[in-house]
Formats: sequence, structure tokens, C-alpha cells
Amino acid sequence: MRLEKCWFCSSTVYPGHGIQFVRNDAKIFRFCRSKCHKNFKMKRNPRKVKWTKAYRRLHGKDMTQDSTFELERKRNRPERYDRTLAENTLKAIKKIDKIRSDRLEKHIGNRLKTNKKRERMEAAKQLEQSIHLIKAPAALLKDPSLTVPKIQVKVHQAVTEENQQMEE
Repeated sequence: MRLEKCWFCSSTVYPGHGIQFVRNDAKIFRFCRSKCHKNFKMKRNPRKVKWTKAYRRLHGKDMTQDSTFELERKRNRPERYDRTLAENTLKAIKKIDKIRSDRLEKHIGNRLKTNKKRERMEAAKQLEQSIHLIKAPAALLKDPSLTVPKIQVKVHQAVTEENQQMEE
């Protein structure tokens, strides 16, 4: 039983499922469902369609540089069965799955760090803009300790000669 990959979205195509398209030059394209087949016929680029694996990898949503993915390469030649090799392979698969899940958690954590920082900055900005809804303006004038402390954000902008000439 061979599990194929969809040409468009890179999901698994199980035996008896999906559509197979053979072009005039004998190149075979396999699709998991009609959605992928229709997008292929419309000549859409999978790297620009947001729900595909190619898009997610290109835009840093999925992990790309992980050595554990190399173990899933397609091998077309049959292997001779060896009991000890099979046992060692099963043990290694468990270890590889653990490594892969740990790396995935770290990857997701790194992606969420910037999101948390941005949310914190937005919350502080919103609080600063609407502090008058929480405390009356007269109370803020009497006791300045009630105001929100100013958060300074450094923005680095390269000043080019063209920008300087435009400003002058």
C-alpha cells in the first residue's frame, strides 16, 4: 500500500482516493480532492494559496529545516526484511517523533513570542488612549500617579540621501 502526496496541497492521498491527471508529456499529477484539481486547472500557484503546505512553509508557519523530515523520503526500491533492523527502526521512530514534537513546540513558541509582545503594546496603547473612561479627568489632574506610565518604542529608520533632500 503506497501513500502518495497531493501535488497541490501536499496532503496524503490514500489508495482509492483522489484524482490522477496525466499530462501529454507523461508527467503524473495526483490530487487528494477536487478542490486541488480545480485549482491546478485554474493554473494557481500553490505557494500563493493560503491553505496549502507550500504557502505555510514559505511564510514561516510550518517548520522547513528539520532533519527529521528527511526520514520520510520516498523510497521506491524494496528492502529485504531483517527482524533486528525492524525492531531498531521502530525504536528510532518513537525517538524521532519525540524530537519532532519538541522542535515543533519550540517553533510555535518562538512564533507566539512576537505576537504576545505586540498584544501587550496594543493593550498599553489602548489603555493610554481611553484612560479617561476609567478615571475622571479631574482626578487625573489632582493625582498624576493614576496615569499610565509612558512606554517608549524605538523605531529604527534608515535615513537615505533622497529622504534628506525631500525633507529640505
